[in-house]
Amino acid sequence: MISLQQLPAIPVDILSVTATLETALCVGSGGSSGSLADQPIVRTAAGKLYIPASQLKGRVRHECEKLARGLEWSICHPPDPNLMCPQNGGDSHCLICQLFGNPTVSSKIIFDDLVCETDLQLLETIRPGVTINRRRGVSEDQKLYFLETSPMNTELEFKGEITFLSDCSEAGKILVLSALKQIAALGGSKSTGLGWLRWKTGELAITDEAWEKLIFREN
Repeated sequence: MISLQQLPAIPVDILSVTATLETALCVGSGGSSGSLADQPIVRTAAGKLYIPASQLKGRVRHECEKLARGLEWSICHPPDPNLMCPQNGGDSHCLICQLFGNPTVSSKIIFDDLVCETDLQLLETIRPGVTINRRRGVSEDQKLYFLETSPMNTELEFKGEITFLSDCSEAGKILVLSALKQIAALGGSKSTGLGWLRWKTGELAITDEAWEKLIFREN
């Protein structure tokens, strides 16, 4: 029998991440949780608020793609499978797919849920809204809805980690760090002022040479 303690440890780099809310957060669970809101906020089994790892990874990947295109790197165009790596019938993959994975390549980065450890002991916060008819520019009749959000005017901290596997390049780590700085809000109803936040991250050992290679990277 194989003991887990006997397995060799895989070297990884771990980046601690803290998101501090500046406005109320609305990350809907998409189901009923006993709340009066049409869209209740997501919670852990222990009742703590959190930002799902899948949402964070998706936003970071999107920002990485924007940065890569701004630097005129050659990357694929997800989510259309016909435009994704491997390109040109070969087995090569762009930097984004190497980092975040695709149907044929596993990801080199693991995202944790960002969990709020603050014991709120507060009643749910319900925010009303109405559906807007974009064509007519007016509110729809009988389309009042209610969102559950985190408490307003409370700078809650959501903490987690991003793990870079041993074969993740320094260029990939730099790209992820830069992408985080581009994310000003998460969750739903961002256009109405919800989900705005600021980031604080730990340190990663990245050389100046790696920064230079990233800036002058060839396609």
